[in-house]
Amino acid sequence: MADSPASAPRFLAPAQVAELLAIDVDEVVALVISGRLRGAQLGAPARWRVAEDSIAEYLAEQTEEARRMALWRQADAASFPEVWGTQRPTR
Repeated sequence: MADSPASAPRFLAPAQVAELLAIDVDEVVALVISGRLRGAQLGAPARWRVAEDSIAEYLAEQTEEARRMALWRQADAASFPEVWGTQRPTR
């Protein structure tokens, strides 16, 4: 059974992805080259294309990274002497 067009992967031009992510086209290409976005050079002449579903994965990765950084900052702030006094708590 052949895949329906709805299930076929969709590829976007770097300019489209740049607009969605509010970044430069060069940054999109750099994200593809670094493997953070899935893409390939397609067509003749070959032009970069980005797998549409990789954008959601990239955004989820960025969200998780931001969440972890916020937790780290929160934990770091909680270790200030003003919070626990001049003596470090013993474990």
